[in-house]
Amino acid sequence: MRAFAQLLEALAFSPGRDARIRHLVGYFTHTPDPDRGYALAALCGALDLGRARPAVLRAMVAQRVDMELFKLSYDFVGDLAETIALIWPEPAKGDIRQITVHEVVETLEAASKPQAAAHIASWLDQLAAPERLALLKLATGGMRVGVSARLARLALARMGTVDVSEIEEIWHGLVPPYQPLFAWLQGGERPAQAALSPFRPVMLSTPVTPEELQNLDPEDYAAEWKWDGIRVQAVAEGDVRRLYSRTGDDISQAFPDVIEAMTFTGALDGELLIRHEAQVANFAALQKRLGRKKPGAKLLKEAPAALRAYDILTWQGEDLRALPFRDRRARLEAAAHSFGPRIDLSPLLPFDDWAQLAHLRADPPDRVIEGVMLKRYDSVYRGGRARGPWFKWKRDPLVVDAVLLYAQRGHGKRSGFYSDFTFAVWDGPPPDGPLVPVGKAYSGFSDEELRKLDHFVRHHTRERFGPVRSLVPKLVVEVAFEGLNRSPRHKSGVAMRFPRISRIRWDKPADEADHLHALKALLPPEM
Repeated sequence: MRAFAQLLEALAFSPGRDARIRHLVGYFTHTPDPDRGYALAALCGALDLGRARPAVLRAMVAQRVDMELFKLSYDFVGDLAETIALIWPEPAKGDIRQITVHEVVETLEAASKPQAAAHIASWLDQLAAPERLALLKLATGGMRVGVSARLARLALARMGTVDVSEIEEIWHGLVPPYQPLFAWLQGGERPAQAALSPFRPVMLSTPVTPEELQNLDPEDYAAEWKWDGIRVQAVAEGDVRRLYSRTGDDISQAFPDVIEAMTFTGALDGELLIRHEAQVANFAALQKRLGRKKPGAKLLKEAPAALRAYDILTWQGEDLRALPFRDRRARLEAAAHSFGPRIDLSPLLPFDDWAQLAHLRADPPDRVIEGVMLKRYDSVYRGGRARGPWFKWKRDPLVVDAVLLYAQRGHGKRSGFYSDFTFAVWDGPPPDGPLVPVGKAYSGFSDEELRKLDHFVRHHTRERFGPVRSLVPKLVVEVAFEGLNRSPRHKSGVAMRFPRISRIRWDKPADEADHLHALKALLPPEM
């Protein structure tokens, strides 16, 4: 557990991707099986221990620590696992022992909830504070150390000479603790691919500006709409049909209506949308389906999913990724007759120059369109984010001036700062308002701005509600967001898409923040 604890700490405090990859490579190289495999599974979210729920942990800590002291500590620290790790009584020197990652995983997998709590408490009694935190992160699944499954696979590729695309194509046929995988990476045989319909690494785009477009020849590029859904890969081979997210997560169970429509043999790249006949719903409708392991008949009827295909990777057993986009598009159009009723094609946009495309981008036919995609006609399909073959030219973000209303501490390296903010707009004449919360943001500001925001929170707190602070409503922030949806779950009636703080308006009085009626005017028409 000590090596795993050191890894988590290094990852949490490493700001760059390359540094995190180096830490992962070092851990995977020097840690024996099966510990490294279970650690990999934990970092990738592939473990479901499901025993150490917050209520279980609170009941457990109540047996050892005064709960009033715990509440005060939790309010200061802001993270449940970290608070327990710090406040848990220190073991006597003779009681300290090293506990392995695989001991924890295999014991908890076989334990009931009451047994799990007893095991965790016993392990905490034998570990120092850093190892206690690592144990709790492992048991709860709350890593929060800036590692995605994709980043972990990139680190695996750096262990030897195997390309990350090869790892991703067999990933879904592997199970923790991945011993055949590590043996292959260290010079052994390639594991037999246990899964049909494997995930193929997706090709990603890069942002482009109008100024950059002037250096490109419009005749070299195809254009199509950028839809506000989620990027997916639909693969049907043999009798196995799978739907993957862009990071390779299998989301098939949540979308049986799309799976049923995959009556082809091949792999398609496209956008997952909610579509009623020809009308595409906003992202809020799609969110109702995400994460559902088994959506009910009512939800399937209210939010029918569909795939809008824009590329073809394989077809009838032939790998097409080495063909240029122009040829792949022709093959995609020829294959369309094999698609089920919930699958259609993303149309190409006719344009002669960038000015004409800019006009289309500024006035799309549907409110759920985020912008346009540009793809070189001669580009082969290659996983990763190479700059040049594919570009995304998104519409300018919407902005609103809002008042900071609540703040909460962050996690990981931000656990000592107030970095999660709830902001509000006026729903009546200021200063009596009232102010109505319309969203939350925890990004968009620099480290220096974070320190200033944290200082503001600590000196302008009105009330405390556990880890949350209610603030004096005087600081205005400019919030940028990608879209707005109706939301009956929120008092304001609206929900923002990807909100982030784009500017801190130290100069602007709170009375001059925006009003809810102006925000609602940005809503798309009801279907």
